[in-house]
Amino acid sequence: MSSTVTDTRTTAELRGGLGQVLLATLASTAGFWAWMAIAPLQGLYATSMGLGQGQISLMLATPVLVGALGRIVVGALTDRWGGRRMFTFVLLAGVPAVLLVALAGSIKSFPLLVFAGFLLGVSGTIFAVGVPFSSAWYAPARRGFANGVFGMGMIGTGVSAFFTPRLAQQIGYLPTHLLIAGIMVVMAALCWFFLRDSPAWTPSSQALVPKVVGALKLRITWQMSFLYAIVFGGFVAFSTYLPKYLTTIYPDEVDAVGAGTRTAMFAVAAVVARPIGGVLADRFGPKVVSLLSLAGIVAAAYVVGQEPPEGIVTGVTFLLMAAAMGLGMGGLFAWVGPSTPPDRVGAVTGVVAAAGGLGGYFPPLVMGATYQAETNSYWLGLWLLVLVGALALVVAGMMRDARPKKA
Repeated sequence: MSSTVTDTRTTAELRGGLGQVLLATLASTAGFWAWMAIAPLQGLYATSMGLGQGQISLMLATPVLVGALGRIVVGALTDRWGGRRMFTFVLLAGVPAVLLVALAGSIKSFPLLVFAGFLLGVSGTIFAVGVPFSSAWYAPARRGFANGVFGMGMIGTGVSAFFTPRLAQQIGYLPTHLLIAGIMVVMAALCWFFLRDSPAWTPSSQALVPKVVGALKLRITWQMSFLYAIVFGGFVAFSTYLPKYLTTIYPDEVDAVGAGTRTAMFAVAAVVARPIGGVLADRFGPKVVSLLSLAGIVAAAYVVGQEPPEGIVTGVTFLLMAAAMGLGMGGLFAWVGPSTPPDRVGAVTGVVAAAGGLGGYFPPLVMGATYQAETNSYWLGLWLLVLVGALALVVAGMMRDARPKKA
């Protein structure tokens, strides 16, 4: 997914990289907000359209699926056209989708809402633009930090969870979506006029299909994809489904706004932990960070699976789970580069990013399919997370650690 980057660039040539990465992070925040625009209002859609568990799961999962698969294509286009152009394109392409969501909700059309969610997935591909863009601004030994900072843009999921239901209550459903669309247009303009590609970046003309096929032939691609599907996929899945989970399991204690607040706190914990994971991976090695992350996810999922009473225990457990996922996201992307042949890093990164998005697609469907109405419980879906996380621990433990070379 990243383009050819010359590792011998001097610090002077890469000066200003932090400002560029921070602007890219803001752009990513807007993209993630749009990507998750449906989830915070799922209760409204379920009530007004009379949706069942399966329909709700499909509604929530569709943007995630498109955002995941689209990352491979968008990553390849970023190789060719650069981050400045692609950030602008992805943000503008998401605007019609947000407006269609507003229309679907206004006329109470479930088919149109699912179609709008399909188009909304384009906004989720923004991650595939930012990883190569940010990496190119830093020397190899500091790319864990660069990707960690850019990864903080996923706070957009928390922004969506916190502000979308509140704005819908205060200014109205339609004005809320017009505001989101307006923010995306403004961010697209900022990217076009102020973002610039790193001097270490050069366009790639390599065809997409051979690039992806070459990446899929590497064992490291499949290993990293599996691990990232758990840490990032788990984050996306909980960011999408947590409002539904909380209002279902704790209907008397948590309303839609309260669920949005808790989901926003979940996102913030992961966002704060992500750059920490990248820095720790640069210093101590990505394998150690990844193992700690996976162990934390397994432990937290086990506690959540016991469905404790809503309160401090539940809140702290979800925050710890989010922090573990954030550490893993930062650590794993610092593991990809030094573990992959230099000419295939971009393609491998694109596939791994797509796998992370796919990891967020299936859990909402599984949670909806395994929900037990008689006992009002999602225990089976949560236990599946525990088992898959334990398997990931074994896989990560058997892999070779790798650290980036000092510049």
